[in-house]
Amino acid sequence: MARSSGLVGERLLGGPRQSHRPPNTHSIARYLFVFFVIVMGCIFAAPNLYQPDPALQIRAIDKDSVVTQAELDRAIDTLASAGIETKATELLDGSAVVRVFDDEAQLRGRDIVQAALNKDADEFVVALNRASTTPQWLQDLGGKPMSLGLDLSGGVHFMLQVYMDKFTADRLRSNQETARDAMREQRLRYVPGNWVSGSSLNVPFQSASARDQAAELLGSRLEGFAFESRSEGGQEILRMTMTEERIRELEDLAISQNLQSLRNRVNELGVSEPLVQSLGRERIVLDLPGIQDSARAKEIINKFANLEFRIMALPNTRAAETETYPHEGSTVRLMRRSIVTGDQVTNAQQDFDPESGQPQVSITLDNDGGRAMNEATKDNVGNSMGIIFIELKPRTRSVMIDGELVEEQYTVEEKRVISVATIQSALSFRFRITGLNLGDARDLALLLRAGALAAPMYIVEERTVGASLGEENIERGQQSVLIGFVLVMIFMLFYYKGFGIAADIALTANLILLMAVMSVLGATLTLPGIAGIVLTVGMAVDANVLIFSRIKEELKDRPPQQAIQAGFDRALLTIMDANITTFFVAIILFSVGSGPVRGFAITLAVGIATSMFTAILGTRAIVNLIYGGRNLETLKI
Repeated sequence: MARSSGLVGERLLGGPRQSHRPPNTHSIARYLFVFFVIVMGCIFAAPNLYQPDPALQIRAIDKDSVVTQAELDRAIDTLASAGIETKATELLDGSAVVRVFDDEAQLRGRDIVQAALNKDADEFVVALNRASTTPQWLQDLGGKPMSLGLDLSGGVHFMLQVYMDKFTADRLRSNQETARDAMREQRLRYVPGNWVSGSSLNVPFQSASARDQAAELLGSRLEGFAFESRSEGGQEILRMTMTEERIRELEDLAISQNLQSLRNRVNELGVSEPLVQSLGRERIVLDLPGIQDSARAKEIINKFANLEFRIMALPNTRAAETETYPHEGSTVRLMRRSIVTGDQVTNAQQDFDPESGQPQVSITLDNDGGRAMNEATKDNVGNSMGIIFIELKPRTRSVMIDGELVEEQYTVEEKRVISVATIQSALSFRFRITGLNLGDARDLALLLRAGALAAPMYIVEERTVGASLGEENIERGQQSVLIGFVLVMIFMLFYYKGFGIAADIALTANLILLMAVMSVLGATLTLPGIAGIVLTVGMAVDANVLIFSRIKEELKDRPPQQAIQAGFDRALLTIMDANITTFFVAIILFSVGSGPVRGFAITLAVGIATSMFTAILGTRAIVNLIYGGRNLETLKI
């Protein structure tokens, strides 16, 4: 007698079979659900069939200028005279895009157009780009192709060294000002000067009692310092040395803030799917896929800037507490200590003054910055406040190390006053910066939104991955997926007969859903990601093999319809156990890995999810359509 109950996993997720429905059949709603998912997968996977065109992007160097139709026509004529055929052209957001037919034409055309448009002066930049070919109706539905990683699309790889010494020195100078203010409040006499020495502050006093009082006071005001009292050259010295724990904490802060700033910077400038990650405690790796112009990439990442807001110095202020800067043909004298800096800005938008129509930057500060701004300005109404724009520019110099002449990277800090305005009332969390031209206002808003760098950086390694190498990787990856896909389909068809057809259809649907989910998630496809797809092709039929093998076993004791039902039900828990375990491994790889490992993990995780859907629901629906409700005497499997 056939067994009908007590099966582990029997009808799990499927519910009990209704007596009025023929065996191994679904309701219309379930068939429609599976069909709907597959159709949506086809729609969102379709943009990957439309590969982007190689293109030249022309933009004006002057931020206030735009590329006109006349310049675009001149570029087209120049390309035509050089024998380079253009595919299409368009004017978009003040720049021009010229599509060509291949990468060789793109590379040749860049130099030709650059020379033609800049005969008299450098007015335009011609960059290499990839122009989307996805139909508008697909874009309107939200469809977009997967982004390609550096190894597939080409691009630029940088390794940046974080200048930690300058960062810790800046923090020490800030602590120096804090210590001065605290001792001035308590009327403790100290010897003025620059106290920074390495990772320490050496504060001189004329008496031991003043030194001891300062040590007690500063011990409660400054954290992360070890205090030491000594006598040198007739002076009492309080030596405050930054602890190793504090230095490590500052290094972690610098790396974390620089990473976030770089991510924001490249996102603001439209770089698709950049990879920004730390390497050790003092280096950052930056991969910019799709950028083939390394000069343009350097322009993006080397634009390191910050802001400082300072009160105008009063006539009786000590010279040691002030700094003088040129501004609009004269000089301004500002307090050395800043009120707030750019890293306390939470939002910055370029807009226009409603009264004058001039460009301005509307700024929002964080909680600490807003309080500091209010405290500083409420007592200085009628005085002026200056805004200093600080730019860090990388430089290279030759130095002798161990008798060998080597190139050394360093940074030059340039400061300029961009605005001096009278404080009309106490400022708080929101205020405006005026007196800027449109280009400077846009740049300033972008840099402030991206976030200030905690520490300067310079490039120690630069590598360009050509688009041709990326195309070769894509072709080989496609070949590996196709070969694996075809071999698996042939095996399933010959070994499992009619059930193999169901498995092959489910396998095709699995690949479509995998591409669709990757596209919707905005995941970046890399070469290891293609390896993950190849692995998924093999794993996708694993569930079907378990189900079909179980059906074969059940056929020994059950009629065909019951064997099919029991095979699916009994294999379900085994399938879930195997796939969920592998899914956890993929999550761990994604969490602890970086770069290529993360690309592989993403593809593997998505592939596991789609393969479970197609095996449990898709294959079951196809088998039910083929065999369900029929009077089967035998079953070929």
